[in-house]
Amino acid sequence: MPADTTAATIPSTDGTTMITATDGTTAITATGATATATAPVILVDHPLVQHKLTLLRRKEASTNSFRRLLSEMSTLLAYEVTRDLAMHEVPIETPLEATTGRLIDGKKIVFVSIMRAGNGILDGLLDIMPGARVGHIGLYRDPKTMTAIEYYFKMPKAMEERDAIIVDSMLATGNTAIAAVERLKETRPRSIKVVCVLTCPEGLANFHRAHPDVPVYTTAIDRGLNEDGYIVPGLGDAGDRLFGTQ
Repeated sequence: MPADTTAATIPSTDGTTMITATDGTTAITATGATATATAPVILVDHPLVQHKLTLLRRKEASTNSFRRLLSEMSTLLAYEVTRDLAMHEVPIETPLEATTGRLIDGKKIVFVSIMRAGNGILDGLLDIMPGARVGHIGLYRDPKTMTAIEYYFKMPKAMEERDAIIVDSMLATGNTAIAAVERLKETRPRSIKVVCVLTCPEGLANFHRAHPDVPVYTTAIDRGLNEDGYIVPGLGDAGDRLFGTQ
């Protein structure tokens, strides 16, 4: 699944952040802050992904449809986010002769779901890599301060031997993702990536000021945030739409 190869420049709503996408890698440059942050953002714009994203955004999509589409999109995203996974050779027997094949070091991967909405992406990833381990981080965003508050954290053992992929539906203000990565870094995994369906310039700049070493994989970079901290045009509250709690 190829990533975006179209060059584009997108200003943020406050005029302080520029995003330049070239050859599948997006450089995030945040000005007007204490430091300038540059980090990779991989925009996955495969036609199948974008088709399903459009269906997912529609306000008339049922809970069942939203859940199914999110799982299908995460399965497609799995091909891009796992493109550079480590592999090892194994001897095998075909019906005709002995040969050598390659297998993914699947047990070295841990998918880390940010509850609740991350669980909708988790299912599709596990369909592709059922041998992966799973961790959970319980975080919710305070509606007044927009800060992330942790209420649960559970990871597999031996994280220092694993590559971690954090999954959440959206990276909006970036505060939840920042808190999740900070907490995860305490376990010292070999590497960390973040996967989300939607994000925006403000959230990416905020996130990469805190974690310039962590790449973000997404299917769309939307216009910005509204006064309530929601991505616009966005898709609404992913957790509510996923679990039917609107």
